[in-house]
Amino acid sequence: MADVASGDGVRESAYLRLARDLRASVLRHDYPDGVRLPTEAELAERYQVSRQTVRRAFQDLVAEGLVYRVAGRGTFATPREQQYLRQIGSVDDLMGLSLDTRMAVVTPLHRRVDVDAAGRLGLHTDRVHKLTFLRLHEDVAFCHTAVWLPPAVGRLLESVQELLLPGTPNALTVLGLLDQRLPEPIAEAEQSITVAEATPEIASHLNCEPGRPLLRIDRVYQSVTGQLVELAISHFLPEHYSYHVRLRRSGP
Repeated sequence: MADVASGDGVRESAYLRLARDLRASVLRHDYPDGVRLPTEAELAERYQVSRQTVRRAFQDLVAEGLVYRVAGRGTFATPREQQYLRQIGSVDDLMGLSLDTRMAVVTPLHRRVDVDAAGRLGLHTDRVHKLTFLRLHEDVAFCHTAVWLPPAVGRLLESVQELLLPGTPNALTVLGLLDQRLPEPIAEAEQSITVAEATPEIASHLNCEPGRPLLRIDRVYQSVTGQLVELAISHFLPEHYSYHVRLRRSGP
C-alpha cells in the first residue's frame, strides 16, 4: 500500500476529488480485466474539469500501480492479483480502508490502565480503552495496529460485536465507527513516522522475524473542536507499504 500526503488548496480540490473517485471505483473492481476506464474527455465533461486535471488524476493512479495506460486504447485497471497500493491523503481516505482491506481483531476492545497512552491523549485519568488488530489485503496481513481511546470514546464502541471477537475479518474501520457515533466529526490527525524493530508479538502476527525493521506510523486524531479522540500506532511491513509525500512551495 502507498500512503500519500498532499497539500490543500482550492485549485487542488477538483483534482483530489476526481482521483479519489477513480481510486474507489478501481478498488471496487468496477473495471475488471479488459474494461476501459472513461477517457479523459468523458471524465472532463462529467466532472466539469479540464483535461489537464483528469490527466493529473490518472498520473497519480498510474504511480500507485492501480491502473496502466495503453497508447491508442485507453486506461485499464491493473489485474487484481498485482494490486497492493492505496493512496491515503486525508482522514476520509483512512476511513475508506474497508474498500480493499479487512480488519482482523487480535486483542478485543477492553479497558486498561496505560499511563503513556493516557498522557498522549491528554487525559486526566490513566484509564483508556485499547484494541489491537491486523489490517489484511487479499488475506495477507501487512499492518499491526494498536488503538487507544479515551474512556468516554471507548464506551461508544463497546456494543460493536466485531470489536469484541478476535479472528474474524470484517470490513470495519475504527475511524468510521467513531465518526458515526461521536457528537462531532473527526477533523484531522497529527502524524509521525519512524522505523521500529518488530517485537516478538508483532512479528508473530505479521509473519516476519523478530527484530525486523518495520515502518511505524503514530497518529493522534482530534475532532473539529480539538478534542483528542484516538491514538493509533501502526507497524507496517515495508515490502507491502510505502509512504509518499508531495511537497509544494508556498506562495502564489
